Amino acid sequence: MSDKGDIRELLRRYRHGERPALNRLVSFVSRGDGIDLIRDELQDGSHESPLIAITGNSGVGKSTLLGRLIEHVRSLDETIAILACDPESALTGGALLGDRVRMSSHAGDEGVWIRSLASASGQQAVVDHLDLIAQLLTQFGFDHVILETVGAGQGDVAVESIADLVVLLIQPEIGDELQWEKAGVLEVADVVVVHKGDLPGAERTEAQARDLLNLPGCEQTPVVRVSSKTGEGIAELWSLLVNRPQRDLTTGRNTRRLLRLVQQRIATWFAFHPDEVESIVQGCSSSGMTNEQTITRILSHLTNDHS
Repeated sequence: MSDKGDIRELLRRYRHGERPALNRLVSFVSRGDGIDLIRDELQDGSHESPLIAITGNSGVGKSTLLGRLIEHVRSLDETIAILACDPESALTGGALLGDRVRMSSHAGDEGVWIRSLASASGQQAVVDHLDLIAQLLTQFGFDHVILETVGAGQGDVAVESIADLVVLLIQPEIGDELQWEKAGVLEVADVVVVHKGDLPGAERTEAQARDLLNLPGCEQTPVVRVSSKTGEGIAELWSLLVNRPQRDLTTGRNTRRLLRLVQQRIATWFAFHPDEVESIVQGCSSSGMTNEQTITRILSHLTNDHS
């Protein structure tokens, strides 16, 4: 565990825009260190950049598209942070893809921040405390923050709970997979991108996606076709992302999003405070409390702990 004084000093340097302090805080959070202190300190943050999540099946070209988007953002003289969530290696426990050279042409660019984090099994394809790491980035002062997640499917629906905008990448000739996507991420995507748009079948895939998303009484989800190989559609896609209206928190969809975030926060608290939970349970049991009374006591303790 890290000393609270060290973390407070890092937070002070972080607020002055020091990149090394940001890097260390991200490392602390990814290890589960100083979570409560950092979360409390960030509650007063004023500047928050929108968080864009990009997800899609393996091989669809997420990193390639990100490379193109970084080039476009830097051509506008704006800064960008990329947080890539990689599968966790069963042998090393680290980020299996993190050792590769990610978008290496941007490695020396001070306007670009790139970090790869391991995604533990059972965490629905996102790392523990990803919401807090994302908050560190969105409050640091980057113009844009993008989260790249592994895979696509029911698990990655979890990204909707922390992202302001969810972008789903699909590719041509995936056939019946679109029906499978529709049951999961396709339904929570704010924008659908047909990547590798220069390949045969791209137009047909685009039309299929539009048909699947054309639900009566619902706002039409944008479907765009791009090619990282040729650069076609990159500028148009970015314009769509940065000009997309913010989600209306009064809608039923965003109510579900907030509830999912609450569930995630509660699960995280239980995972990192097992001794407190056990102590409360034992105390309630000794007092002859019912299970319902014990649950109420635990929830009350959790609420007071975060008030």
